[in-house]
Amino acid sequence: MPRKSRAATAAAAKRAAAKMDVDEEEERDAEEEREADEERDADEERDAEEQQDAEEEQDGEEEAAQEEEAPRPGQRPHGLQFDEPLTWRAARPIPVAELLRRLQALSKELADMEQEENERDSFTKVAKELASPSLLAHKDRGVRAWTACCLVDMLRLCAPDAPYTGAQLKDIFALFITSILPALSDPSDAYNNEHLFVLQSLAQVKSVVLLTDIPSSDALVLHLFTSFFDILSGSSRASTGEQIGPSVEFHMTAILVILVDEATNLPGEVVDIIVAQFLRADPRLLTGDRGKKGAAPLDGKQATLLMKELPPAYNMAKSICNSCPERMARHISQYFNEVIIDASTSSNGAGKAHGHRRASREMDDSDEDESHGPTEEDLRELHKAHRLMRELWRASPAVLQSVIPQLEAELSTENVQLRLLATETLGDIVSGIGAAGPPPNPVMDPSAYPPATLGASPCPDTATNILTTPSSPQPFPQAHPAAYGNFLNRRNDKSALIRSAWVTGIGRILATSAGGVGLSQSDEQMLVKDLATKLGDADERVRLAAVKAVASFSLRDVVTKLGSIGGVDRDGSLLSSLAARARDRKHGVRAEGMKTLGRIWGVAAGEMAGGDETVKAVLGSIPSKLFDTFYVNDPDINVLLDHVLFELLLPLSFPPLKAKGKEGQTNGDAPDADKIRTARILNLVRDLDAKAKKAFFAVQARQVQLSKIMQTFLKRCEDYNGGVMDENEAEIKAHLTRLIDWLSKTLPDGLRVAADLWKFAKMHDRRGYQLVRFGMDPDSDYRTVHKAIKELSKRIEAAPGSPAGMLETLTPLLYRTSLLVYSKSHVPSIVEYSRTDEGGLGGAAHEVLREISTRNPEVFKAHVKELCRLLEDQAPTAKKGHEPGTVDTLKACAGFARKFPEEMPQERKFLQALVGYAQHGDAPSAKQAVTILMAAAERRETYAKDLVQRSIKGFEFGAPHFLARLATLSQLWLLAPKEVADEADAVLDIAIKQILLKVRTPGTESDEWEEADEECQAKMWALRLLVNRLRSHRDPATTTSIARPVFQLLNTLVTKEGELSKKRDTPAAHRSRLRLLAGQLLLKLCTFKAYDELLAPADFNRLACMAQDKVQPVRAGFVHKLRKHLGAGALPHRFYAVVFLMAFEPRQELKAETTTWIRSRAMYFTRTRQTVLEAAFARLLSLLAHHPDFSADAANLADFARYILFYLQAVATEENLGLIFHVAQRVKQTRDALAPASENLYHLSDLAQAVIRRYEDAQGWALQTWPGKLRLPASLFAALPTHAAAQEIADRSFLPEEVGETLDGLVRRERKKRKSEAPPPPSTATSIKRAKPSSAPRPKKDLPIRKPKSKTPRTPKGRSKKADVPSSEIRRSGRAASGRGTVGMYAESSGEEEGEEEDEVMADAGEGEGEESDNDELSSVPDSASAEAEEGR
Repeated sequence: MPRKSRAATAAAAKRAAAKMDVDEEEERDAEEEREADEERDADEERDAEEQQDAEEEQDGEEEAAQEEEAPRPGQRPHGLQFDEPLTWRAARPIPVAELLRRLQALSKELADMEQEENERDSFTKVAKELASPSLLAHKDRGVRAWTACCLVDMLRLCAPDAPYTGAQLKDIFALFITSILPALSDPSDAYNNEHLFVLQSLAQVKSVVLLTDIPSSDALVLHLFTSFFDILSGSSRASTGEQIGPSVEFHMTAILVILVDEATNLPGEVVDIIVAQFLRADPRLLTGDRGKKGAAPLDGKQATLLMKELPPAYNMAKSICNSCPERMARHISQYFNEVIIDASTSSNGAGKAHGHRRASREMDDSDEDESHGPTEEDLRELHKAHRLMRELWRASPAVLQSVIPQLEAELSTENVQLRLLATETLGDIVSGIGAAGPPPNPVMDPSAYPPATLGASPCPDTATNILTTPSSPQPFPQAHPAAYGNFLNRRNDKSALIRSAWVTGIGRILATSAGGVGLSQSDEQMLVKDLATKLGDADERVRLAAVKAVASFSLRDVVTKLGSIGGVDRDGSLLSSLAARARDRKHGVRAEGMKTLGRIWGVAAGEMAGGDETVKAVLGSIPSKLFDTFYVNDPDINVLLDHVLFELLLPLSFPPLKAKGKEGQTNGDAPDADKIRTARILNLVRDLDAKAKKAFFAVQARQVQLSKIMQTFLKRCEDYNGGVMDENEAEIKAHLTRLIDWLSKTLPDGLRVAADLWKFAKMHDRRGYQLVRFGMDPDSDYRTVHKAIKELSKRIEAAPGSPAGMLETLTPLLYRTSLLVYSKSHVPSIVEYSRTDEGGLGGAAHEVLREISTRNPEVFKAHVKELCRLLEDQAPTAKKGHEPGTVDTLKACAGFARKFPEEMPQERKFLQALVGYAQHGDAPSAKQAVTILMAAAERRETYAKDLVQRSIKGFEFGAPHFLARLATLSQLWLLAPKEVADEADAVLDIAIKQILLKVRTPGTESDEWEEADEECQAKMWALRLLVNRLRSHRDPATTTSIARPVFQLLNTLVTKEGELSKKRDTPAAHRSRLRLLAGQLLLKLCTFKAYDELLAPADFNRLACMAQDKVQPVRAGFVHKLRKHLGAGALPHRFYAVVFLMAFEPRQELKAETTTWIRSRAMYFTRTRQTVLEAAFARLLSLLAHHPDFSADAANLADFARYILFYLQAVATEENLGLIFHVAQRVKQTRDALAPASENLYHLSDLAQAVIRRYEDAQGWALQTWPGKLRLPASLFAALPTHAAAQEIADRSFLPEEVGETLDGLVRRERKKRKSEAPPPPSTATSIKRAKPSSAPRPKKDLPIRKPKSKTPRTPKGRSKKADVPSSEIRRSGRAASGRGTVGMYAESSGEEEGEEEDEVMADAGEGEGEESDNDELSSVPDSASAEAEEGR
């Protein structure tokens, strides 16, 4: 009824319109009626004739054939039977319902007919009526739909010759394209089946090809392509939400493929539409291009499809390209020509305007502004085109055959923007990365538990994101070898911007295995080596890009791909080059490098803990490389190291499990979080090398001192009360200022840090103060510390008015002051690992226990009884020994007992166990057991007397446990001297006559350094016994008489290279160890002022030469002990001169370590306004004047200049160079107190002044005259007898003229060498600048006359080489090259010998200085107010 109503209304409207011109309409209607009647009569006659012919033919057929083959349903024996009119006269329209019935009947009859079995003449009338405008433009959708069905069947039946003119075909296809096919977008349409029928027929019959023959059909073709892609990209317009079926996409694709394949000339707009579909994979279209003119339409679910599957429109465009590769290649090539060539022409400045050029750093290379660049509009089009290339390669590489050469040509263009774009595009194409961009970086979470494994998927989401999953249909290097080769050549591009993009591309190629097609082993290793090379590129942007490229790899790829050419330890490998970036001069590169290294190790820690030797070999040394940066002593690097340590290596949140509950109970079978964390700590410590391990323990030792300063800071903040004080306001502010100044110097950007700390104080957050204290409290378990840090971080971020950088400032301080490693939660697990050696962690557990006991024994309070029970269970007897690791447990208890003796148990069983260790254990265990007894036992005197008697009774060399008895006597004489004094003669007889003066091991040609045998150990314990006697002596009246024989003995060992026997038959290995121990014991004794005075200057000079001993472990052991005592402020300042004898140290690692230590001490003295190292220069010159290798010839003086240059490189700054020069001048105004007739000092004074002048010129500094007064040590420098003698010496030059040019070359070489090898320079934020004294003209009378430099280049290189040859050919330090022993061997031995903390390399972090007994300080120093930052302690 609705349709009839609408038809009646339309008829009425037509009649009303017809009345406006009645005469004309009537005549036209009459004419049309006559024509229709005539046509109807003709059709009826023709139908009658055809019917009669068909009946006659049928009568002639045989009966049998009729029975065997019945006619198929719908098959008509004659032509079309439909004979109802489809058109009408004006004002007499056919009702819509009737018209629909007729069209449906016609459609059914046409659909049942086959092309080969009909009379085409029968279609003429119907075909003509179907093409009538009244049907094609009918306003009823049903009429149009059924008309279209009839038309496609008519085209099918009449193929290949359509019964229509070109104009009629155009109208017919206009109906299809503008009305019928767009309606497919709504599957819920009432006529959707008819629409589908039309689509299917056009595709299957291929009648759509007629569209290509229609003149001026480009608009229709464009509309068809647009409609189809719009339909597929907007698939949910139906009110019911019904989706378009897959058959629709299939037939649409077939139709478009037919048109592309058959069309002679495809409109350019059509090509644009096709290629635009590939950019649907570009997420930028979802946000950036929406609403822009010409933007491709997007469907409502594009964002969802982006993550799950390719858009249907994308698939259709892909099918078109793959079905017609040759035609599409031509069209797409033309498309890119219009974009790329036009932009290239613009870049060559062919009359186009620039647009807005950006003068950025990225375009500031000198070679990058040769030509005009493309306009901004061109650049946008270029970027779009190149993104399209990426996606086309993924979808249909064949269509890019003509485009890749154009892209290759861009690689050689002079314009950097185009070259950059081409480099990026080719890198992504080879990697199979499309317009959506690279896949997300794999998840590398160091805090994840269970930890990642090599077999785990690097990123679970990647497989479901088809748009970002790298995919290359074919190997690009094989398909386009020339373009690939040109791309590889961009590694050496003159522009750093291009090299950076190239590095990124290479990283993606390796990470994606060239888009999934794979790389050969040789190709892969070549790319890895190229990436390794770029990690050391001269430009920081390239290095940063290379580091980021490495960061994009999964753990599996890091091990198998990047580690294929070697691990971190192998020089030249990629991972080794990455580790070098941790010491990069640029902060950005350094930060990214350290974080990448830490993240890789943190993720791989699980595999290494599980025993994967491959992973350990490749990545195991990463922590060592990271902790090596600690020696640079730069605040920026130290803060980075803090973040890496506690966020990547040992993340605070690792493992993300609940810790043990009260009394160690866990929830069911849940893993023990504290034990898991402890295992990672021990794995880290175990894999550190000796140098890095010292740094790690130094970082932990820093916590004790910094926590004390932080406690004082918090107390002063409370007194400050947010700025509101009732009394002592000035004092509180002054004290708080000093503390903030001290803390700010430990961090970079001191001014900002100080401002943030003041704001923290003004916030006056009492809860924040308590949270900081929780982190520092030894009684806090790890979970409490972690929660305190988290809560404080949130409070600071949420605090009103809190500056953005405050958390950044406080975080390193929280890391440094909180007990995160030496936590009491870790102690039980550490003890368990030390006892069971589970996972091979026993050694590391013992080391950590020893460090905890030395640095922070408070954490043992809750577990000391457990340790003591462990010692009871393992106590040795006369027949049974103890476990090897027991000494570390004993040392841990000893450290705790010294600080908290009242906390130690007093059970008799425990004390008797200690006696057992003292008598039946090994020597180090005996020493620690005696220490615990003397510190904690209530009846210590009784135990001491008993142990003395047991130890001396029947003592005999070689008897069981005789070394333990010696060690017991040695320690007792230190801790209980009164009890040993009664048996002093017997003890000394054992030490001297039975041990030291006898040689039992025959002297053989053994190595000069090897494991100490029992006799050597006995002599070493005997020497300690004698020294401990002096250390415990308290009577000043007898100090000298008792000490002189011991000093004579030790000096003899030093002078005679460890020989005491008159027969000189002591084995070489014994002599080396005894010599070393004698030097170390002399250093220990000199920490006492009374004993230091007994070391005469001549003996001091001989002792100093141990820093150049021929045996490397002796040198290393002596220097380490010297640094330890100096860093602790225990030794007099005169000993600083000794460390500068390391200038000729052949072992570069030891030399570099010592240099770093000197610089750290220099920074400390600068902060505290002390001139210790400057004053030590005079002592150094005196020491060199009495060096056994010194002579005044020119060649030797040039060698000695290296000592002075080594001193300047470690100590000199522009501010103190004037003082150092003044010291050198002042030395020439005295005479040698040790050898008054010697002129060695004057030679060295002139040499020092000459070197200083040349060093000043090389550095570009301005030398300032020092205005203060200087008092030289009277024991070394005496006054000249007369003024005339002084004037004569001052006027005379003691430096040979030929030395001048040699010094010039030496300074230049050393400066270049230092620049190439030196780590990043320390930040100046932590140094306090002295007030510069007034300038004065350079005094010339003390300097030799400089000869004009020769204009001819000097060719002899032997001299320069001689300076770098092994020191055995130049200085005493190299007289036997280096011994076969290692520092590690000695370090292990010295740990047992001394039983004290390991040598701290960076001892400048708030270390105090001991009393100075020498009178070599400056009497007047400008701005010499002492720093008061140490008050926090």
